[in-house]
Amino acid sequence: MAELMLFRQDADGRDVGLSGSTVALEVELQRRVEAGLEQMLGIRFVASEYATGPWHRGRIDTLGLDENGSPVVIEFKKGSDSGVLSQAVSHMAWLRSAKHEFEALVRKVLGAEVAESIDWRRPRMVCIAAGFSHHDRVAVQ
Repeated sequence: MAELMLFRQDADGRDVGLSGSTVALEVELQRRVEAGLEQMLGIRFVASEYATGPWHRGRIDTLGLDENGSPVVIEFKKGSDSGVLSQAVSHMAWLRSAKHEFEALVRKVLGAEVAESIDWRRPRMVCIAAGFSHHDRVAVQ
């Protein structure tokens, strides 16, 4: 397994490796991706660490809206966790069952006009991990 390495820029603009536990690096990666979400992936940020309630019993790493107005669930994993895909699929199930809740969240964060133009036909999930299992790749195809 490849080691996850993150960098930050120091005051002189040089890249400096970040040290710390893998969990801390996962959180740092999530924060950095969220900070540049629209520039990197064309996704507007809606929420971070969003609780899915008692039935789904989860926490969505990042929620967003893509350039077409489609909802996006983003899941981060520190390693090659074979559960990343099933967790993202579970979050997609929550998303489909909680349309009004998601719309209210978008209304609060991005405004009423954006919330009214959400396109529910093709919600997306993005999984960011150190690696993916063979079964994950097959399932995606």
